[in-house]
Amino acid sequence: MLGLRTTIYKVDNIEKATEWFSKVFETEPYFKEPFYVGFNIGGYELGLQPESKSTANKTDNVVAYWGVDNIQDTYDRLIELGALEYEKPENVGEELMTATLKDPFGNIIGLIYNPYFKIMER
Repeated sequence: MLGLRTTIYKVDNIEKATEWFSKVFETEPYFKEPFYVGFNIGGYELGLQPESKSTANKTDNVVAYWGVDNIQDTYDRLIELGALEYEKPENVGEELMTATLKDPFGNIIGLIYNPYFKIMER
């Protein structure tokens, strides 16, 4: 195993989702087609795929957590951009903080402040 490479969010409107995620992550996609949009976020891929079914009943059995330096500021910014509160920022032990939000397309977005995690070089 080489580690996490891609997190994919399924969306019912890929154009609107591309615009929204570009604002959230403050970057433009490196790959943009009607069937897939890919962003490079700190060396990891965030992918958007179109879906035709309702986004109202998505499950949260798997959550990808995006690392942040200031969890409250990032959480507040995503709320301002149209995300919905799901789990407010909370301390989960020592300095570790997590939070989750729902994007406008029904997906759960996790945020984590983890000063202990370092990307390992191979």
